[in-house]
Amino acid sequence: MTGVDRPPGGAVGPGPLLLGVRHHGPGSARAVRAALEAARPRVVLIEGPPEADALIPLAADEEMRPPVALLAHAVDEPGRSAFWPLAEFSPEWVAIRWALEHGVPARFIDLPATHTLAWEKEEPTPTPDQGESESPEAEGERNASPRDGSGEPEVADRPGASGPTPSGAGEPSGPPQASEDTVRIDPLAVLAEAAGYDDPERWWEDVVEHRGVGRGDALAPFAALGEAMAALREEYGTGGHDRDLVREAYMRLQVRAAQREFEHDVAVVCGAWHVPALRQRTTVAADRALLKGLPKVKTDMTWVPWTYRRLARAGGYGAGIDSPGWYGHLFSAPDRPVERWLTKVARLLREEDRIVSSAHVIEAVRLAGTLAALRGRPLPGLSETTDAVRAVMCEGSDVPLALVHDRLVVGDVLGEVPASAPAVPLQRDLARLQKRLRLKPEPSERELELDLRKETDTERSRLLHRLRLLGVGWGEPMASRGSTGTFRETWRLRWEPELAVRVAEAGVWGTTVLAAATAKAETDAVAAQALADVTALAERCLLAELPDALPVVMRVLADRAALDADVGHLAQALPALVRSLRYGDVRGTDTEALAGVAAGLAERVFVGLPPACAALDAEAAEEMRRHVDAVHGAVGLLGEGTAAAHGDMRARWRAVLRVLSGRDTVPGVIRGRTVRLLLDDGELAQDEAARLMGLVLSPGTAPADAAAWIEGFVGGGSGGGMLLVHDERLLGLVDAWLTGVPAEAFTDVLPLLRRTFSAYEPGVRRTLGELVRRGPGARGSAVVTGAGVPGFASDLDAGRADAVMPVLRLLLGLDEPDGSEVDDLVGVAR
Repeated sequence: MTGVDRPPGGAVGPGPLLLGVRHHGPGSARAVRAALEAARPRVVLIEGPPEADALIPLAADEEMRPPVALLAHAVDEPGRSAFWPLAEFSPEWVAIRWALEHGVPARFIDLPATHTLAWEKEEPTPTPDQGESESPEAEGERNASPRDGSGEPEVADRPGASGPTPSGAGEPSGPPQASEDTVRIDPLAVLAEAAGYDDPERWWEDVVEHRGVGRGDALAPFAALGEAMAALREEYGTGGHDRDLVREAYMRLQVRAAQREFEHDVAVVCGAWHVPALRQRTTVAADRALLKGLPKVKTDMTWVPWTYRRLARAGGYGAGIDSPGWYGHLFSAPDRPVERWLTKVARLLREEDRIVSSAHVIEAVRLAGTLAALRGRPLPGLSETTDAVRAVMCEGSDVPLALVHDRLVVGDVLGEVPASAPAVPLQRDLARLQKRLRLKPEPSERELELDLRKETDTERSRLLHRLRLLGVGWGEPMASRGSTGTFRETWRLRWEPELAVRVAEAGVWGTTVLAAATAKAETDAVAAQALADVTALAERCLLAELPDALPVVMRVLADRAALDADVGHLAQALPALVRSLRYGDVRGTDTEALAGVAAGLAERVFVGLPPACAALDAEAAEEMRRHVDAVHGAVGLLGEGTAAAHGDMRARWRAVLRVLSGRDTVPGVIRGRTVRLLLDDGELAQDEAARLMGLVLSPGTAPADAAAWIEGFVGGGSGGGMLLVHDERLLGLVDAWLTGVPAEAFTDVLPLLRRTFSAYEPGVRRTLGELVRRGPGARGSAVVTGAGVPGFASDLDAGRADAVMPVLRLLLGLDEPDGSEVDDLVGVAR
């Protein structure tokens, strides 16, 4: 033990071995291991929550693979939680493993989580006019990841970081000073600046990471760093944050207790910033006075997997580091780290089909060494290797370099926790399902294609939908490529460590995923405010297959639908119900009750829609037009069984559309849309559609109303452009009307027309422009031919049909067709 370290109480005799470290520093981790080997203490005290002492033996489990984190959450409010992450290169993790390997007790001595979580609850979050503002995402990250990590600060335990404090809390009082603010954020930045470095990371690499640790000088780095921190604290104090004083008082009490039990063979591993405070001569009474009256909350703790990405500062963790992947490499490859690193980079780039040879690696190693020599560094660091990779392997491009940074410098390593670790029952059930369904949580984003005709894929879909209903966003549904059938689902999966908190929080609903999702759905149905929310919940219950929750949801849905007289609400709710009916076929779900509610809802929409469309302003008319589109799509999806039980629903809907298309009190955008829907369904002849357009575009109609009708008929990017391309009579009507709009009215209708035609594909716009440029006299295709369809010839063009035959055979999967198949394909071409 060193003579400078005295007992915190000021007793005479040697003090504890204080090992001040940088959290998540591989150099500190190697130095801690060497110091412990040299000193051989009888107990190791580590900065961290004491409630986790019972979890320390799990660190020796073969299934435990860092990065991992200690998770503490309030029992009555699981969403209030905090993480204490540890990587394999974290000094605290190395100290734990050394103690377990040598049969030495290891204990955590920081302020208990029971106080930390309660203290966070009492401390108000600053409003935008009081401090920096936060987005909801940032707030969630702040609540999930303490700025201090186990008191694990950004570097050397910066002042002002003391547990999961809200962003902006604990600002130093008095006039701000640049130097004090720097220390509050990063104490090592001041030391780096004093040494003539403009980058603290580079300074730390030079003085610690690139420094060999021998047995003879194992304690020298800690003595030097402790003296430096003592000078900083003498100058700047606590940086204006009182919580550090409380934490350090508690740590001094724990060190005293360990000294009484183990005499002076005590080693303490803590943030270097705390070392001067632990050497400070104080009384027991003074330390206990600082701890008196601290708030408490009942907490649970466990180990959870963590990721390198969450260790990075970019991930939002306040005590993070810039390059966890690089630090992990330095810790695992102490010999020839540059050569091994550049070999990893070359392997990654080759996997991405870039040409990188062994000569590139050799040249990059030489360039990195040359750059280090020119910059006066003992060994190449991350900046030198990055510059070498950019110049030699990436040919000066930052695009592949960004891939190297994302995959290697930061990394996507996900830790593992043994099954014996404490967990809420819901977490255990989820782990069982993940193992049975072969859905391993992964930190990298990946797509999962599911075929619901397969039993395993169906169960995977149910699990992901149930977790989404519980607020555990492991998977996000995506549009399936190449198929629109309901039997196929595509998910984007990515496991984040914070999801462990969401699982713990969802544990209040049940002990299994099925039971929890059922209880959550029933509660959400009763609490839903809008009818559309209940119908969306019914759809989610069908997707998640919650048969016990569906009756409750359906009862609430029927009650809300009977009381809601707003046609807009009914029209907004109907599509979700109809979509839900489609899932019954592929999932084998009984949707009879849902079909009855959907039919009743549709009947009420049919009756109430015409009067609801009268006397609407432009904004309300546009919203109602969207409702009409939604109802039209929903009615089209209704099955034949529903139509047989409740009459011909589609026919009645078409009758409603005809009523809307002929009423002058209905806004033009709705009338135009109804005419278009009838035309697309074949219920309205093209001649009739042209006649209606001609009436609307006559001089007796106000230009604004006519422009709205055009938007409803051919607007919204719904294929209206192609309709005008192939039916030049309609295009001629629009062209003639537009050229006849008075100048004083043209500026009023121009924005509406611009919005209508800007939604078309560029090719469609070019074709329309060419047709308009030719003029009515040059539009030969507009002549009605023997086929009776404007723009089409009277007979098949055999030459053009033969040109597409090979493609048709390829698409239909046919072999060399005989003459009959050719005739069939010609019929298809017609």
